[in-house]
Amino acid sequence: MNRTETPVALPALEGRPRLAALWAGLDDLSPGRIHALFRLRVDIFVVEQDCPYAEIDGRDPDADHLLLETDAGTLVACLRLLPPDPDGAPRLGRIATAPDWRGLGLASGLVKAGIERARARWPARPVDLSAQAHLQRFYAGLGFKPVSEIYDEDGIPHIDMRRPAEIGTARDRHPYASETAPS
Repeated sequence: MNRTETPVALPALEGRPRLAALWAGLDDLSPGRIHALFRLRVDIFVVEQDCPYAEIDGRDPDADHLLLETDAGTLVACLRLLPPDPDGAPRLGRIATAPDWRGLGLASGLVKAGIERARARWPARPVDLSAQAHLQRFYAGLGFKPVSEIYDEDGIPHIDMRRPAEIGTARDRHPYASETAPS
C-alpha cells in the first residue's frame, strides 16, 4: 500500500511550542524521523520501564504511524496503528508520550485519532489494543472493554481490550485525526 504523509495542524498548548500531527507509513518517514520514533519508544518502553524486549518487532513497515512533533521537529508523542489481524480488528499500540509532555491530554488525543484512522481505513470493525493493566481505566474511558484476563508480557501486567465498532463517532472527534487521511 502506498501511503503518504498527511500533516494536520494543531493549536499550540499554552506555554508550549506549537505541535503538528503527522500520519505516515514507515517508508514515508525520513531517516531522522524514524530514528526519533524508535528512540522515543525505546526510551519509554525499554529504558524508563526497565523492560528489555525487542522493540523493533518487524511490524512497523505495515503500520500507520501518528507522530506529534513540535514546529522544531522534536517528536513528543507517537502511536502505531496495525492493519486488521486474522480476527478482523486493527490494533493500536506503541502509544508513547515524552516525559516532559505528559499530563497534557496528548495520549487521549493520540488514541482518539487512532480510533478515527482505524474507522476511516477499516469501517465497521472493532479496534483492539494490549494495555498495561494499570492503564485499564484510562482506555475504558475511551470506550475499550477488557477481553482477556490480566497476563504477563515481558514482566509487565497487560490486558487485551477491544473498542466495539458500534460506539458513536461524534464524541470521538479529535484535532489529531485527519479529514484528508488516505484510506
